[in-house]
Amino acid sequence: MSSPADPDGHVRAALAPGTPRFRSVNWGGLQTLYIKEVRRFFKVQMQTVWAPAITTLLFLVIFTVATGARRPVQVGAGTVPFADFLAPGLIIMAMLQSTFANASFSLLVGKIQGTIVDYLMPPLSTGELLAGLVGGAVTRGFCVGGALFVVMQLWPGVHLVPRHPLAILYFALMGTIFLSLLGVLTSMWAEKFDHAAAVTNFVIAPLSLLSGTFYSVDRLEPAFQAISHANPFFYIISGFRYGFLMAADSNVWLGMWVMLGINTGFGLFVYQLMRRGWRMKN
Repeated sequence: MSSPADPDGHVRAALAPGTPRFRSVNWGGLQTLYIKEVRRFFKVQMQTVWAPAITTLLFLVIFTVATGARRPVQVGAGTVPFADFLAPGLIIMAMLQSTFANASFSLLVGKIQGTIVDYLMPPLSTGELLAGLVGGAVTRGFCVGGALFVVMQLWPGVHLVPRHPLAILYFALMGTIFLSLLGVLTSMWAEKFDHAAAVTNFVIAPLSLLSGTFYSVDRLEPAFQAISHANPFFYIISGFRYGFLMAADSNVWLGMWVMLGINTGFGLFVYQLMRRGWRMKN
């Protein structure tokens, strides 16, 4: 049997079954998957972007009205108005929750509807598939964060001034990558939407709410401070807040290395499970 010819008439060597045709990164396929993931949540942006932004803004309104927007909060060695302390924490909390919601949906809905083959059959490597899913979820998180940043500028008494943009970008990126990896893992493990909702309600929500979003961890008892320092969400929120206030409850450099190590190890773990097809083909 002769080898097939390309459109220019050149004869190509026949490849054995299972031999990859893409020797490096399939950028076209990766871009297509990423665009698909972004378009999926952007088609219903009122629900996926603006609804979380408005809900989070209500937290800001309620807490500042109930407690007084100018009540100072001890952060590190100084104090800041309560509204200025609360706003960055609410932004990153909404980003993390939205990122997880997006990442935990894609593979799960494919398993439930029987369309998981649309993710498994295209000529994408495990790394490319994981990168596309993570990239789409991170994009949604940043869209929610951007929408909240703009909306909060209109609320009186809130002063959101990026004083350390690199810290804001780093911890936002590390946080959304971490939650997207956790979302992909949940999507692989879950067999129905109730399973993903259980992770949201009993893992994501408690860890994000009890990580210093609404209060300074320094005011807690030593035992609870130790528990908070074992929570990755604490380093994400504290580091992100540092980018606006130049003050934090945690050691920012330590938080940078902690999140880099967690994302590296967790990313390799999820990659290996996806490579084995764990709970994806049943």
